[in-house]
Amino acid sequence: MYTNIFKAIRPIFFITLFVLLACSAEAGELQSLQTGDVEVFFDASLKPAAKEVLHLYPIVREDIESLFAWQLHSKPSVLLIKTRKDFLKMAGDSLVVAFAVPQKNLIVIDHSKMIKHPFSLATTLKHELAHLLLHQYIRADNFPRWLDEGLSQWASDGIGEVIRDPKSSLLNRAAFSRKFIRLRELEQDFPPDKSARLLAYEESKSFVTYLAARFGREIIFKVLNQMVTGLSAEAAIQKASLIPFETLEKEWQHSLRKKTTWFALLSYYLYEILFTLMAFITVYAFIRRRIKKKAYWDDEPENA
Repeated sequence: MYTNIFKAIRPIFFITLFVLLACSAEAGELQSLQTGDVEVFFDASLKPAAKEVLHLYPIVREDIESLFAWQLHSKPSVLLIKTRKDFLKMAGDSLVVAFAVPQKNLIVIDHSKMIKHPFSLATTLKHELAHLLLHQYIRADNFPRWLDEGLSQWASDGIGEVIRDPKSSLLNRAAFSRKFIRLRELEQDFPPDKSARLLAYEESKSFVTYLAARFGREIIFKVLNQMVTGLSAEAAIQKASLIPFETLEKEWQHSLRKKTTWFALLSYYLYEILFTLMAFITVYAFIRRRIKKKAYWDDEPENA
């Protein structure tokens, strides 16, 4: 996750980070491990996880650099946070489990979530490293939030940092109801509402995936290289695809609507439907039993 909201919470973030690191150091718990490429800060109990980061980093870095055909020139720091409570003090967003701070070349990860499905340290690290790499080449003021998040999800094969219900797809519901969030509304930041924010993540990934599937992965690189020169994202996409951006956005939405059927929509509510159906069956069986019992007693002859 990289978001403009970080600008607003930056003072609080660094105060919290300073206090957290200072307290950890005073308690003798904060440790660090490093190679020539990355440095990891961690609580003493997270040393195995820190070693795993050192092991994963060159693999993840090579994957990201190979995908975008760009080199990461800096040496990032990775901060592993032991508890969810401490992480939330820094992140200020209950939906995420990691975030990147390109200005400080820093990745912060909530390790308590890395041992729970669907998150993995490798996927999360890849996602955040993609943010750092992309911001190394593209100016923040020329990088819409939806494209930043969409590319990072595309590069890491999933959201990788957002807590969501894997059984539920807000994107498919939006496609069925035709209530998308326009990408232009997601340029600066994502909505504060939880459902709308999750939909924004899904839309971001979906549109980038759509571009790559329709025009080939080369269009991603063409767009990025145009943006490096200062061209806006919309202008770069239009130049690379030869289709007006608004038209392309509508065609992407239409492709999603074609895939969304009543059967698909019902499948997202399968558990709720089954639960409601069983409740009706139970109530119906109870009522029938009461009717039969009442009829039995009504038919009983009265004793003389």
